[in-house]
Amino acid sequence: MMGPRQEAQSALFYEFSIEDHVPKDHLLRSIDRFVDLSDLRKHLAPFYSSTGRPSVDPELMIRMLLVGYTMGIRSERRLCEEVHLNLAYRWFCRLDLSDPIPDHSTFSKNRHGRFRDSDLLRHVFETVVARCIEEGLASGQRLAADASLIQADANRQNSTPQADWEPGQIDPCDAPRAVREYLETLDDEAFGAASAIEPKFTSHSDPASQWTGARGGPAYFAYSTNYLIDTDNAVILDVEATRSIRQAEVGSVRTMIDRVGDRFDLIPERLIADTAYGSGPMLDWLVKERGIAPHIPVIDKSGRKDGTYERADFTYDAVTDAYICPGGKELKQYRRAFATPRTGANKDGTLRYRARKADCDACGLRPKCCPKEPQRKVTRSIHEPSRDVARAISHTTQYAISCKLRKKVEMLFAHLKRILKLDRLRLRGPTGARDEFHLAATSQNLRKLAKLIPAPQTACPK
Repeated sequence: MMGPRQEAQSALFYEFSIEDHVPKDHLLRSIDRFVDLSDLRKHLAPFYSSTGRPSVDPELMIRMLLVGYTMGIRSERRLCEEVHLNLAYRWFCRLDLSDPIPDHSTFSKNRHGRFRDSDLLRHVFETVVARCIEEGLASGQRLAADASLIQADANRQNSTPQADWEPGQIDPCDAPRAVREYLETLDDEAFGAASAIEPKFTSHSDPASQWTGARGGPAYFAYSTNYLIDTDNAVILDVEATRSIRQAEVGSVRTMIDRVGDRFDLIPERLIADTAYGSGPMLDWLVKERGIAPHIPVIDKSGRKDGTYERADFTYDAVTDAYICPGGKELKQYRRAFATPRTGANKDGTLRYRARKADCDACGLRPKCCPKEPQRKVTRSIHEPSRDVARAISHTTQYAISCKLRKKVEMLFAHLKRILKLDRLRLRGPTGARDEFHLAATSQNLRKLAKLIPAPQTACPK
């Protein structure tokens, strides 16, 4: 029998509980166990006035932002609409059915003001990292680092070529916020001071972003998000925003390692990274200054393609500080004593060793050694001892394991772009990129906690 037509009827009283309508296995219910914002008000207290109209609850705004980045909602305007309609989002934000939703403009006002002044998003991120360490998900022994390009909110049509860009003529008083931040970061090692090379184009709307074609396709403006993770469970221990160039990305790893050591007292036994981090200065910093084993491929450009002997064919004698060629002759820096000792280092940080011209003239191996030069020369980096340490590690079983563990960073970047939908920034400027990267990394760590730490089982009533 066909049932009667259902029509909505108003009632005088309703008994409704949001708690009963949020599924037990909902992602936000699992994440809520690890969101601790108890000290948020104390952290923000110095940045609020003691008089005036009460502001929007900062904990509500942080919870709404976590919902947005956890569920891949990129627009704050749409986030407000979703929180208004979705019961699970209301439950996570501690809102009742009749509670109003803040206007989307409230987020911008607080982000540009007290949130950044207090570095609140960094504080929230470190609170979640501390919880991961407390739960035993991160030991800090094996760390891995990598960077990924995130497209900036800028386009080629609104940019200036390198030859026409003159930052000295910009008036900070009339410039937009992102341009003012660009001027403030010209001496920052993660941005303006990372490299003396100017980009081919500079964006008018976000000049701190980097014009790059690193992916091999059409070039675009981008920032780099840099992750330092613990390979035990791929927990993100630190995150840093930089320009999308190798010098800035390598420098950010040093910053993150020191910051993790100061904040969480984690001293890693090894650092796992790809070849981009295998420069001599970086390896020397790891080995000599921090005592960290570099599980990193060494950047080595000494190979030759013409079939002649490479530097690897020469044996270095540390006692005499000389190279021994395949013919048994010595290559030295100097063959006489100087009244004033010389370092012998060139501007590029290399030492040059030369053979005697007489030895090369009489050598039968010359056609295969230096057929176009009067004598053979071999260069050696001033950081070669640390490079040798990395080369020795590359032949161990542990290094092979590290190569597999390094993929965990790449998986986090894939999750960041495909699941959290952070493939293009919505905020501009270095602080905008930093805010987005902090919130995204916080969401990834919360999802990791929810996945690996099971919820306590409630006893069934008898």
